[in-house]
Amino acid sequence: MSRTKKDRNIQSKSGKEFPADDMKAPLASSQFAAIIADALRREFGGTNSAVKIVVGFTHANERAVKNWFSAKNGPGGSHLVALMRHSEEVFETLLILAGRRHLLTVKKISDVRVKVQQMLELLDEIQR
Repeated sequence: MSRTKKDRNIQSKSGKEFPADDMKAPLASSQFAAIIADALRREFGGTNSAVKIVVGFTHANERAVKNWFSAKNGPGGSHLVALMRHSEEVFETLLILAGRRHLLTVKKISDVRVKVQQMLELLDEIQR
């Protein structure tokens, strides 16, 4: 059976290096897919249950999510937003890709402030 024009092209596995912050050339789709796959595996692992977790919060097709984990394709549009909402690794990776490393620093400082506030509240409870 021959392929139709509607069949999806699978991206090659080349370009697995993380691009420099000052990159001038656009990011190739295979590089993007590899970078997102690395972030997903760091956050969720590479198991079938990890795929099911990601399917649960992105509402994407399971085959599509497996392709994200194996770096055959990268997520797009609303699925990427859902990943950013639920995955710190994907969110931070995309900030770096966008050349917004300074926002990552601000985010981390904000996260630390929240944790310090929680610890202070816990200390206050213990003292009472």
